[in-house]
Amino acid sequence: MIPIVTWRARAGSIVVAVTLLCLPLPLGALSPAPADLDVTAYRELLARVVRGDGVDYRTIVSDRRTLDRVVEQFAEVPRATEQGWNPRDRMAFWINAYNLFTLRAIVDHYPIRGSRFSRSPQNSIRQIDGVWTTLKWRAAGRDVTLDQIEHGILRPEFGDARVHMALNCASKGCPPLRAEPYVGADLDRQLDDAARRYLATPAGTRATNGHLIVSRIFEWYGNDFVKQYAPMHPGSGRAADRAIRGFVERYGPPAAAAAAKAGSAIRFLDYDWSLNDAI
Repeated sequence: MIPIVTWRARAGSIVVAVTLLCLPLPLGALSPAPADLDVTAYRELLARVVRGDGVDYRTIVSDRRTLDRVVEQFAEVPRATEQGWNPRDRMAFWINAYNLFTLRAIVDHYPIRGSRFSRSPQNSIRQIDGVWTTLKWRAAGRDVTLDQIEHGILRPEFGDARVHMALNCASKGCPPLRAEPYVGADLDRQLDDAARRYLATPAGTRATNGHLIVSRIFEWYGNDFVKQYAPMHPGSGRAADRAIRGFVERYGPPAAAAAAKAGSAIRFLDYDWSLNDAI
């Protein structure tokens, strides 16, 4: 994914039912899991290729039939059907679509051997021309780019900053790809877990020398966290900084959470755009 000015990237499957938890989404009526898209194949694919914080792209390349079948399943969902799902099911669908299409973009270009003269690593997703802005994918009756999914659907329609912990950009600096699809019925727990998991990695947060050092995701998208998390850390200073501290205090590991609670100065980590290849 990319922010408006700064390069940024990221990109799992389908949906199930609603759970009455604390997502900042309209609750809507409880509904059964959408039967329009079977996530079994996607679940099996993720379980087979996600290795820790990395992805075994070589295995997908050697037998990509499952990946292609799942991509077709997302394309076959009618737009009216997707629009009829409850908000949590829709949010799960689009998170999964983003992560799925990112997988497909990598596999279509694997192994990535980009220019040595680029500022990005040679195997980086950023070496794929137009990966976020030009390459289009079919999902729920629309032809969409990865940027359109993130910035045109997920961020404005659902308003949940935890989405930044769920989207995987196929890079070592981004939140790890989850080894299962996101589902509406369990979405709140999954997003909480994704936040805790990412913040517990060296790419997510660090606390050292009186500073709270966090992923550059929080610099690019800090304002997305303000509404829900800035009130958790009242006081003076930039709202985005207070929101970052509030989010880390809630989801970060003990040392980072303590630094956030103490109001430590915030610094941002360099983002590692190297491919998250498990091989």
